[in-house]
Amino acid sequence: MLRLVAGLLAFFSAAPAFAHHAMDGQVPNTLATGLISGLAHPVIGLDHLAFILAAGLLAAPRARGLVLPLAFVIASAVGTMLHVNSVDLPAGEIGVAVSVLLLGVLLVAPRKIEDGLFAAILALSGLFHGYAFGESIVGAEATPLISYLIGLAAIQYGIAAGVAVAWRVLAKSHAPLLPQISRIAGAAVAVVGAVFLAMNIIA
Repeated sequence: MLRLVAGLLAFFSAAPAFAHHAMDGQVPNTLATGLISGLAHPVIGLDHLAFILAAGLLAAPRARGLVLPLAFVIASAVGTMLHVNSVDLPAGEIGVAVSVLLLGVLLVAPRKIEDGLFAAILALSGLFHGYAFGESIVGAEATPLISYLIGLAAIQYGIAAGVAVAWRVLAKSHAPLLPQISRIAGAAVAVVGAVFLAMNIIA
């Protein structure tokens, strides 16, 4: 058991740094490397991936479920550009961790928040996530930067919308199971957020 906990802590400790360097620490310098880096970052970062999956689950039962994730996608592009342009966003990694923890809690909570508040949470969270993503593209020229943003937007929306669509398909035949699945997923996401938050506070 102790070995498992130690292994998880080691993995979580390495994950944030790895998530910001999909190209072995090299700044993308071509259209292709920019696109690949943008597509990879939300997937290789456990905290970012957990957030996007949770966003998709929370959006799924809403009438505008396929539109709401765009608030996060657009704001993350803004956050990336803030970092690229050397605009400081205090406590960026803590903001990311808090956002993951918050979405996990919202998945577990019995009552859902209104669309406007949910969109606001997604947008604010997007600034922090995008700012973190910007670390790997600082110093890049216009072409790889643009392709990076395109890849970033495509993969984030694709994952969130894909989760929402899958949830709706399952709802047709397994509706009674979905609340329990959402609560379990929410608990897992909350744990990820809490661990990353603790790591960033201690660091």
